[in-house]
Order: sequence, then structure tokens, then C-alpha cells
Amino acid sequence: MPTHESSTSIDPASPKTGLALLGGVAVIAIWSGWLVLSRLGVKTVLTPADITLLRYGTAALCTLPWALTYPWRRVRWGRALVVALGCGFPYTLLSFYGLLLSPAAQAGVLVNGSLPVISGVLAIVLLKQRFRAGAWLGVALVVVANGLMVGPTLINQTVPVAGLLLLFAAAWVMSIYMTAVKAWHVSTRDILVWVPWINGLMFVPIWWLMPHVLPEAPLKDVLLQVVYQGVVVSVLALFLLGFVIRELGSMTSSLFMAFVPASAALLAIPVLNEWPSSLHWGAIALCTLGLVVYGRSQQLGSLPR
Repeated sequence: MPTHESSTSIDPASPKTGLALLGGVAVIAIWSGWLVLSRLGVKTVLTPADITLLRYGTAALCTLPWALTYPWRRVRWGRALVVALGCGFPYTLLSFYGLLLSPAAQAGVLVNGSLPVISGVLAIVLLKQRFRAGAWLGVALVVVANGLMVGPTLINQTVPVAGLLLLFAAAWVMSIYMTAVKAWHVSTRDILVWVPWINGLMFVPIWWLMPHVLPEAPLKDVLLQVVYQGVVVSVLALFLLGFVIRELGSMTSSLFMAFVPASAALLAIPVLNEWPSSLHWGAIALCTLGLVVYGRSQQLGSLPR
């Protein structure tokens, strides 16, 4: 996994560069859609456990050809479990229960905005890295944005505190996954096999013990989550992100994710009829700016300790 933008040479005239830019836009749309459709899903009769099972069960079936030829005997299971569960059912359950209590726009800021802050802390503590001033400026802007998003909510008690805590916990879990992938140089093939199959096998008994209504759920609700959670997010988005990283570099690719909070907020208006307040729009804009500043500063690489 490249850690410096200079490791990838970008040719603006190359057809692959144009395709990579389109892929980056698609990634923004997919992740924004994930927040909104997950919020939509938990507002149906489906429970968070149902949606989680549909996600990893479908993804496991889609990746069956890779799983059958994968060298399972060589797997370092401690690392595989950290990576698989880091973006697996602990993350999705925390996100889904958080989305059950919080608007999609708020979730976009709290989860995406918290990722560079938490990942930076983990990189300092576990990877012994130091970051440039620009990165800290980006982190500061994101912290202020989160404060603007959360502060009025806490004061006015418009959203349960539990929803905010669940979203922050989801950000921590995903940050652990991202740190592990970087530290252990986990390949896309490993992720494609580990995540759906380890989660799929582990979650079935957990799903059975949790509240679930999947057998009685309307088919249209089930099919929407099967296609989007299991195919679009868990397989297609991963392939697209890998292509974008190869063509544009890891840090340039990460900048696309900076636009997810704003695009999720826009998408939530027609789909969920959730209109952010003026203060929330300010928080979304500030979070986007902070993530862009953070990503651009990281193109220079982190400083050695």
C-alpha cells in the first residue's frame, strides 16, 4: 500500500486517469448512498442484525470464487480477525444502531470526520509516526465541525446521546481496521476474502440471538439491502477504490472521501426528507474543508519520530 503520493505518477492525458477520476466520483456516491440507504433500511421493519447478515452473506456468495482458491493455511489468524472485524459486523452494527437514532448528515460528519482524528492518534501511538502542521490544522477543523454538529444536539436533546456514542464507536472500529491494513500491508485480495467470509460465518449465530425479522420482511426491502450492502458496497466499491488508488495514489484517493459528508447530506434530502439546519450545513462544510486539508498535508508524508 503506497504511503506517499510521489509513488504514483499521474498522467492527466491518460485514459486510465479519466477512468480513475470517474471511479473516485463513484466511490463518493456509493459511500454517501451507504449512509442514506442504511438509514432508510433501519427505518423499515429490518433490524440492524438483519441488514448486517444480508451484507456479509451476499458478499460471501459474490466472493466465493476467490475464497475457494485462497491459501487459508497461510493465514495469520490474529491479523485476519482484526482486519475482518474492523470493517465487519462490529462496525456495521454500531453504525446501523447509530443511524437508527441519528440523521444521515450527522452520521457522515461524525464517522467520516472522526476517522482522521482517531487514525492519527493510533498512528502516533502504535506506528510511532508524527504529522505535519497541515495535518493538525485539518484535524482541528474536523474537531470544530464535530462540535458544531454535536453541541446543539446535546443541548436541545434532539438526538439521543447513545446515537452519537455509537457513531463515534463505529469510527474507532474502522480506524483500527485502517491502521491495521496500513501497518500489515494487507492486500485487496486478503480483504475481499477475509471480510465477507469471516464475518459471514461468525455472525450467523449472533444474528440468531439478536432481534431479527428477516423471514417476514418485505421482499423489496430485503433486495435493496442485498444489492447495495452486499454487492455495491462490499464488492464493487472495494474494486473501484483499489483501481483509483493504483492510478491516482493513496492520498489523492483519500481526498474523495472528504466529500462524503456533504454529498450524504444532499442525498438525504430527497431520499429521507432530512434537512440539515444552517449550523449543520456549516459543520458539514467545515468538516469537508478539514478532511481536504488533512489529506493534502499527508501527500508530503508523515514525519519520522
